[in-house]
Amino acid sequence: MTRILMVRHGHVEGIEPPRFRGRRELPLTALGQRQAAATAARIAAGVEVAAVWTSPLQRCVETGRAIAEATGAKARVVEALNDLDYGDWTWLTHEAARAADRDLYDRWYSAPASVRFPGGESLQDLVLRAGDALRLAAAEGVGEGRVLVLVTHDSVGRAVLMQALDQPLSAYRRLVMSPCSITEIDAPGGHVQVLGVNATEHLEAV
Repeated sequence: MTRILMVRHGHVEGIEPPRFRGRRELPLTALGQRQAAATAARIAAGVEVAAVWTSPLQRCVETGRAIAEATGAKARVVEALNDLDYGDWTWLTHEAARAADRDLYDRWYSAPASVRFPGGESLQDLVLRAGDALRLAAAEGVGEGRVLVLVTHDSVGRAVLMQALDQPLSAYRRLVMSPCSITEIDAPGGHVQVLGVNATEHLEAV
């Protein structure tokens, strides 16, 4: 049995006002660092962590490092947790993306399953990759009473939840993962159960 805590990275530039961040390397802001510290303290106080898996991008590595240091667990990079590749749209503002291709932009928000970003991934690519990460995590033997922490991105978090809840690609917009939120998943006997989504109470004082 594997219990999983899925954490989105802390705040970075490009969340507000929004940009297509994707795989652009971005360090945590001062707010993001405080969020990571608060999340690490919350996890360390509540559970025994067997390991921390992170996306290869800096914002996740920094968030994962804070959790690893607070819990004494080791962190490792897992490529399957990487953010959605927006290709040519990476780091565009929403206004610039809309100007570049209004049809594609509108479909991304109305029918995301129909979109492949120029030079990048599709939502189907992301969901398949997230499913691989979830299966790897569910198969990881961490021991009774211990948890595996996955530090990733909102896109991957949504895709993992769609897999766990057996939801269609159209559900992508209905799921939310805030910076440094905690989503809890259990996998008894390989059967995935979602126990909690987007918990942010530990960030109220940040």
